[in-house]
Amino acid sequence: MALFSKRVNFSVEQHRVSVLLRLNRDLAYKFLSTKQAALFWLLLWLYAVARILQVFPAGTPMLIVVALHVIPPALFAFPHGAARYGQHSIIAFFTITLLVGGTMENIGIRTGFPFGRYYFTDVMGPKLFGVPVLLSLAYVGMGYLSWTLASLLIGRTENPLTGFRVTALPLLASCLMVAWDFAMDPVWSTIVHAWIWTEGGPYFGVPLSNFLGWCLTVYLIYQSFALYLRVWAPQPNQLPLRYWKIALLFYALSAAGNFLLLLGHPAASTISDATHMSWKVTDITRHCALISLLTMGTFALSAWVRVNELKHIVNEPELC
Repeated sequence: MALFSKRVNFSVEQHRVSVLLRLNRDLAYKFLSTKQAALFWLLLWLYAVARILQVFPAGTPMLIVVALHVIPPALFAFPHGAARYGQHSIIAFFTITLLVGGTMENIGIRTGFPFGRYYFTDVMGPKLFGVPVLLSLAYVGMGYLSWTLASLLIGRTENPLTGFRVTALPLLASCLMVAWDFAMDPVWSTIVHAWIWTEGGPYFGVPLSNFLGWCLTVYLIYQSFALYLRVWAPQPNQLPLRYWKIALLFYALSAAGNFLLLLGHPAASTISDATHMSWKVTDITRHCALISLLTMGTFALSAWVRVNELKHIVNEPELC
């Protein structure tokens, strides 16, 4: 009887320890997730400030506006990507993106391939081999957001990257990334003069070859990362819905920011490109806003539908 009593007491004590460990784990997870969520929201807020300052700068230096456009998404990419793929894999993404993006931009400014003839001004700040450092970070930040939304859209986010998804995911991510460039390039080149297309182009001073070059460049980045994941990181971590939602909001905010351009009062009603072709500023901003809606907006809406479908699959507390 004494032996039975000891066994019962030991079993009860073991159960208590198990419950306490589970509670401590859940509390720790919630605490860490809350801290991480706060960081993500702060970065999203800083990015929103950047979109507002682009239209209403109130004396803010353009370099600060550019930095706020570029740095928050890049800072977001590291912890968000590390949560899903691990630190080594997100470092690999950063490395691939910086190497491929930087190489292609350097080839571009020297040869005109694959984007067209162009050069960078001083608007985006310090350069490395002729390419602004902030532009390289833009590849990382928006590149990661486009990859994340494409992963969500293509489905089976909990599964390893295998089969047709090894190629399909890079192709879809490339479309999301090029949609971003398609919606913003005339603003930043023809209006802001962050870079100059020396031979102009039919798209408000931007050559169509630019977008073919972007397709090639970002596809090389994404395909390289997909092959890396297939070999070195076959099983991604299953993320709670809040992680997908914050990435979606970042991408959607980038699209919505172009509508703010419609509220601004440009210093001049027309502007000229490098070939002295004149363009109406309002035509540029209206077209970019419309393109944002039809391309980036469509991708963001589709991703939002996908997130709501996942609600029926994943059960977890919302912290964001």
